[in-house]
Amino acid sequence: MPRTKLVFYALAATLSAGAACAADKVIFQLDWLPGGDKAPIYVCIHEGFCSKAGLDVEIASGRGSTDAISRLAAASSDIGVSDIGALMAARANEGVKVTAVMSLFNKGPHAFYVAKGGSIASVADVKGKTIATSPFTSSNVYLPLVLQDAGIDMADVKLIKADPGALGPMLMTGHADGIIAWMTDLTRYSNQGKEAGKEIVALPWSAAGLELYSASLIASDDFLAKRPQVAARFVAAYKKSVEFAKGNPTKAAEAVTAIVPELGSEDVEGSLKDTLPLIFNEVTEKDGIGVFEIARLAETWRRVSQAQDIDPAKLDPETVVNRTLAATE
Repeated sequence: MPRTKLVFYALAATLSAGAACAADKVIFQLDWLPGGDKAPIYVCIHEGFCSKAGLDVEIASGRGSTDAISRLAAASSDIGVSDIGALMAARANEGVKVTAVMSLFNKGPHAFYVAKGGSIASVADVKGKTIATSPFTSSNVYLPLVLQDAGIDMADVKLIKADPGALGPMLMTGHADGIIAWMTDLTRYSNQGKEAGKEIVALPWSAAGLELYSASLIASDDFLAKRPQVAARFVAAYKKSVEFAKGNPTKAAEAVTAIVPELGSEDVEGSLKDTLPLIFNEVTEKDGIGVFEIARLAETWRRVSQAQDIDPAKLDPETVVNRTLAATE
């Protein structure tokens, strides 16, 4: 065979191999700041689950679920994390082209934090008390429902809105009888309590009857339609990363700090361990990881529509989810 043909075939083979090995670019959209509760995406990158799936993942910062949904709807990001309640509301009100593909928190993260031995020992004790909350938290949307379930009117609670960083000190100094925060912050507030000589107790709203899905993996409909195989590979890799984080929380925290070195590994690991019970619990044991069970999904929409005063007939919650990707191994 002539030398020129050998060179041509060698070059063609090299180009073909390079194309086969080229990783698919995926932009992952955070809904908030990096931390232990976001560990799976950092595990996916740092531990190689993403690269083994042929994916080159870039993480985009976020400023809340609404912002994350907007970026995905505009197709400036491909897939990411958001509260499914926010997605349901956005689908009902605006018809955004974004779909949930995997459940992460199958329990809501919302809770009251109180000092043990104080005036609040249960949700029912909140009546007549001073409660501090951040003005930005989605927990505020569900607060009236939780109080209503406990037979308490919103007017019977003195609600103070404060900077998130001030909530812990307000609880520790007694300027608030309780605060509203997420279960993902249990370690942080417990440590603040120890420094103040107090034992901090969390009263999760999920235990008080607020049964719903929360943080979920959501994707741009454009991404799902145009690159379905890439989406399927990403969800499979992300699911492995979630399971890795459960079995290896220290390594998972190290994956976060390896990419975001300004975070403290101890704080990240604490937050991750606080987060895991929202992902792995009796609901997971019954339905499986990442699953959107029909009745629970419907109950989530009932609560979301009730909390945000949306006509429940405006949305069929089944149209918000795609179950095929999380079910694929």
